[in-house]
Amino acid sequence: MSGISTFDILIFVIYFVLVSGYGYWVYNKKKKTSITASHDYFLAEGSLTWWAIGASLIASNISAEQFIGMSGNGYFVGIAVAAYEWIAALALIIIAVWFMPVYLKNKIYTMPQFLKTRYNESVSLIMAVFWLLLYVFVNLTSILYLGAIAISGLIGPEYLHIVMVGLAVFSLIITLGGMKVIGYTDVIQVAVLIIGGFATIYFALTIVSEKFGLGRDAIAGFKTLMQQAPDHFHMILQKPTAASSQEDVNKYLILPGIAMYFAGQWIVNLNYWGCNQYITQRALGADLQTARKGILFAGFLKLLMPIIVMLPGIAAYVLHQNGHLPGLRGMDDAYSAILGFLPSGLKGLAIAALTAAIVASLAGKLNSIATIYTLDIHMKYFNKGKQNLTGEKAESSMVWIGKLTAFISIAIAVIFEWQDMLGISSEGGFTFIQKYTGFISPGVFAMFILGMFWKRTTGTAAVAGLLTGFLLAIFFNSFAVPLLGNETILYTAFKNKEGIYEIPFLINMGWAFFFTMAIMIGISLGGPKVNPKAFELDKEMFKLKPSILIMIVVTIFILAAIYVKFW
Repeated sequence: MSGISTFDILIFVIYFVLVSGYGYWVYNKKKKTSITASHDYFLAEGSLTWWAIGASLIASNISAEQFIGMSGNGYFVGIAVAAYEWIAALALIIIAVWFMPVYLKNKIYTMPQFLKTRYNESVSLIMAVFWLLLYVFVNLTSILYLGAIAISGLIGPEYLHIVMVGLAVFSLIITLGGMKVIGYTDVIQVAVLIIGGFATIYFALTIVSEKFGLGRDAIAGFKTLMQQAPDHFHMILQKPTAASSQEDVNKYLILPGIAMYFAGQWIVNLNYWGCNQYITQRALGADLQTARKGILFAGFLKLLMPIIVMLPGIAAYVLHQNGHLPGLRGMDDAYSAILGFLPSGLKGLAIAALTAAIVASLAGKLNSIATIYTLDIHMKYFNKGKQNLTGEKAESSMVWIGKLTAFISIAIAVIFEWQDMLGISSEGGFTFIQKYTGFISPGVFAMFILGMFWKRTTGTAAVAGLLTGFLLAIFFNSFAVPLLGNETILYTAFKNKEGIYEIPFLINMGWAFFFTMAIMIGISLGGPKVNPKAFELDKEMFKLKPSILIMIVVTIFILAAIYVKFW
């Protein structure tokens, strides 16, 4: 195994035994209820603490695409890419304060259920099928493939398929225990992720300081990064001019300066964290205060993530530019290149951290797939012959269907990515995921935000919004420039590395959302002033306890300090 010592293997085995053993203990502790109670299996109803919810949210969010992709973007662009993580912290505050009361008061357990309750059965079914396809063929496959690539890159590419199967089996074992096992094992996963991540960045910074003759000093290493790559430490990228290099243009297309803070960044984050079964499921089984604390704790942890997954990329950039990483092939190899410097034992911890992130994401995604299929499709449309089942038999049947769904889903992912049938490697993980989720996000988020907070929104408007958002996203991405030109009041298009004029993706998303909202409002104005299916809202739902306020203020204060420093 390329550079992997016996000590590294031992560290990894300890991690595996710890997670598996703890998961089995949690599963066994309440075995009877876990097996028979569907809400316990799918939602861990009432059993997850706020810190378990917060840790599970982060564990499910951070995976190989963050470690590899964000580190790569750190190499290419710098800390501006951290906007995805730091704006997420603000988005989580919004979700904790305003979204969760709506979900919990109306006993919403799945996102399709929300759409059925607020709109109609048709909207719910369309989105349930879409989410299933998206989760299985986009998210699950990309996490599994990128994870296998990342780990096999450290231990040897010949182990790719062994690693892939190992990740699939490990995640399935955790998934079969239900949301309770996932939630509490995620606490260990996050602990390993953070410890391993900070250890990696500490050694990366000491390596930088050593290579520049400053001894083993992490602080000196960080200062060296800022001196050697000052352009990598600006949060806001400047809009390109005629004199700008192609590299600067390419960076702006990914992160379009201040404009993205008024457009796509908010849609990406609020849709992902607030309208996504995969994420919200962790908090939907808790009471409001526990859910809020858990979500805000996740927001605080989100502040740390760029340090773990982005700084190694900047370190790789500085080392490569100064001839200390001659074999680096591209930005996606940045994280693995840094790990290659790690000493024996720590490399095993880094692999464990990477595995923790991948397995937690896979297990969370599998549980979400099982939940949506079982509760929103199977029990409604394929269970008509078993309507006479009651009590424990009905509950056991639902849990069994959920477990079978999880098994089939991960098997499909392994089959499709055995030879990378979906072409993830050629497009890149981030690009692959955004390509297939970004087109639908404006319409979905518009449907949810208006459904929650505007009583006039109709089911007809929801269907129109979903279709309009999708079509507008495609229009701005592929047809706007040929039809309207490179420069309009709405956007400025820039030549990409292929020489084709392109509108920044986050700008596309912003305008697609804006026009979708306008169309949905226009259609809804033709309906009743209060839709019969509108949610009842009152001020008491949104009141905050002092402990919640303190968590919010601390997060905002830290974010403000970061942006003042690195603007």
